[in-house]
Amino acid sequence: MTDGIYTTIGRQAGLLREIDVIAQNIANANTTGYRAEGLIFSEHVTRTGRDSPSISFASATGRQTRFDQGGLERTGGSFDLAIEGEGYFTVEVDGATHLTRAGAFVAAADGSLQTPEGHPLLDEGGAPVFVPQNARAVSVGTDGTLSADGQPIARVGVVLPDDAGAMTRRAGTMFATEEFQPVENPRVVQGFLEASNVDPVIEIARMVEVQNAYKMGQDFMDKEHERMLAMLRLMDQ
Repeated sequence: MTDGIYTTIGRQAGLLREIDVIAQNIANANTTGYRAEGLIFSEHVTRTGRDSPSISFASATGRQTRFDQGGLERTGGSFDLAIEGEGYFTVEVDGATHLTRAGAFVAAADGSLQTPEGHPLLDEGGAPVFVPQNARAVSVGTDGTLSADGQPIARVGVVLPDDAGAMTRRAGTMFATEEFQPVENPRVVQGFLEASNVDPVIEIARMVEVQNAYKMGQDFMDKEHERMLAMLRLMDQ
């Protein structure tokens, strides 16, 4: 008689995880280069006997990232870069190469271009990108070539993972993957940043829908609990 509660608990746990994912999306609606996430629900069917109905359990442990491009917003910053179309910038995080679409870079004291968190931007050969400290004008071509005062000095690395589904989200806008290849004809835009691809209206609507579903499940569990207590009282009489 507790089968209904067990299946509902599994569903409620999944809905709570989905609320967390939606809340994370909403919180990053204005984060440069952020990629929205969704939760994957799986159904597990268990047989209870030859002539008995089966029991269906739901679980939500997998996450799926949406990789569609966000809008490009003009900033005019010399070190603000965006990729139009396919590709990711490469940055070094703790000695490993990570991929990101967040192109809000800054010039460090040593002349290296870094993320706001201090992770170096890498060139097409995997080396940190440096800008001469005395450079008066810095430009970045659509192919990623970085020039200082009209002289080419580096080419920003723009790569594409062999399997986007195999990428692992690290922190915020960073992704880790073992296999990636350079984009043949990248389109890098200077003075622009790519906005988050989160649609706040859709996420808020989804949040309301999930909360309502969770409330329905909680109401069912409360009624089932009361029914079981009533049966136990009858058995004690």
